Amino acid sequence: MFAPEAAVSDCQATAEILARVGDKWSALVIAALASGEPVRYNELHRRVESISQRMLTLTLKGLEQDGLIRREQFPTIPPRVEYSLTSLGESLLPPLRALLDWASLHGKTMMAERRKAKTPS
Repeated sequence: MFAPEAAVSDCQATAEILARVGDKWSALVIAALASGEPVRYNELHRRVESISQRMLTLTLKGLEQDGLIRREQFPTIPPRVEYSLTSLGESLLPPLRALLDWASLHGKTMMAERRKAKTPS
């Protein structure tokens, strides 16, 4: 039986998930961690070109809060912090790869259509 309350709840959850993983920086950070090896902050910053330190920090906090990445801090001087995907984050890799493949295949066409739509007739 169809329950409208459940549909609304599912829709809200889906919207929140899409907001997180559909965000430009989250997708790129997840992709940068796809190797499975822990990565330090500065290496992540190098891998995700053009992201500011502030945006990287905010993105990492959000992904950690959502259970997609793990942050491990080591008691060294200076402190060492490494990031890696959780099993939940790893489960996101196949659909994310499919989306990135689609973008690679169709990105130029989509940008051309966007430019065409902006041009006054």
